[in-house]
Amino acid sequence: MSSSTVALSETDKKLTQFRNCRVLRNHRLVEDDVWVRGGKIIDPEKVFFDEKLQADVQIDCHGCIVAPGFIDLQINGGYGVDFSFDVETVEQGVLKVAKGLIAHGVTSFCPTLVTSPPETYHAVLPRIRRTAGGRHGATVLGCHVEGPFINTNKKGAHPPECIKEFDQGIATVREVYGSMDNVQIITLAPEKAGASEVIQELSNNGITVSVGHSMANLSDGEIAVRHGARLITHLFNAMLPFHHRDPGLVGLLTTDNIPPDALVYFGIISDGVHTHPAALRIAYKTHPSGLILVTDAISAMGLAEGRHRIGQMEIEIRSGRAYVAGTNTLCGSIAPMDECIRFFKKASNCSIEYALEAASLHPARCIGIEKRKGTLDFGADADFVLLDDELNVQSTWIAGECVYQTNADVLNAL
Repeated sequence: MSSSTVALSETDKKLTQFRNCRVLRNHRLVEDDVWVRGGKIIDPEKVFFDEKLQADVQIDCHGCIVAPGFIDLQINGGYGVDFSFDVETVEQGVLKVAKGLIAHGVTSFCPTLVTSPPETYHAVLPRIRRTAGGRHGATVLGCHVEGPFINTNKKGAHPPECIKEFDQGIATVREVYGSMDNVQIITLAPEKAGASEVIQELSNNGITVSVGHSMANLSDGEIAVRHGARLITHLFNAMLPFHHRDPGLVGLLTTDNIPPDALVYFGIISDGVHTHPAALRIAYKTHPSGLILVTDAISAMGLAEGRHRIGQMEIEIRSGRAYVAGTNTLCGSIAPMDECIRFFKKASNCSIEYALEAASLHPARCIGIEKRKGTLDFGADADFVLLDDELNVQSTWIAGECVYQTNADVLNAL
């Protein structure tokens, strides 16, 4: 056995106790300890009574909140990287973004591709593999492919010449994307001819179908949900506005015309730009169990004002907002996840617990990984973030390992 194998096994056996903290469990902050071994959250009672062991390492959290690591289901890039445009260097680009995200408490994410030509999907999708997180950065959960099967009238920043129809149903989808092994989420317009059969097929194959960039009425949305769609892409943006006679996709938040076990989730951008605080409050009060905070961040996140790229289009940052160059069309956010959480909590006046779960437990449930991500339950992955009372990130942990900290003095044992 090699020395590296021995070292790994010894590390896996190390028992770490995080104490003097408030832990987010069962929707409440409770004064408790977090115990970690082998990259997992473990039950300390079994350690005490069955194994008669004490902690190898104790970490004083100085009263911090310990919450599950944040999960971003929609992020187009950041730090100068655009997943849809930087085709030749996409592996390095994903790594750069994964590394940058951990400073904002994000431990898992879905790299998102906007509407692009088929050759872009064929080149990029096989190269963005599902990858475990660590010191190198956040976990890659699989891609979110936003388009090209969307409505031209609600294209937003998506290039209209690349938008497609379901000409041959699922065969067209496979032809456009190529391999879908690394795809976790697909955003499509449910009103398109042939969409229902495509939604059913994708859902049956474990892909989360989201409706968005759409002119769909409520009935179109309900049909999509009955065929397996479970998510709405950036609620209120790139869809018909709410109308009292036909509320459109927004009406999915309260419809009673879908299966009772079909919980519809919705992404919402709480960056202070895309969604008015009153709209955030309406969504929160109407359907709190389905709300998921997403950044929809673009390549310019973390960069200065000026011109940058998103997919096939040029964009510019003016006064802290991202626009399609030369227009007033918003094309993505430049606010990181921790900032979105803080803004959402202030705008909605929700509890700290809810704001944190909207960025962790809810997205995990949406894509079916809530047993291992988005929770601090026993047996889950030890991905978590330490925060102060203002929800500023103090340190980020993946598989029980500290991958980021703001200040070396914050923790007294690492």
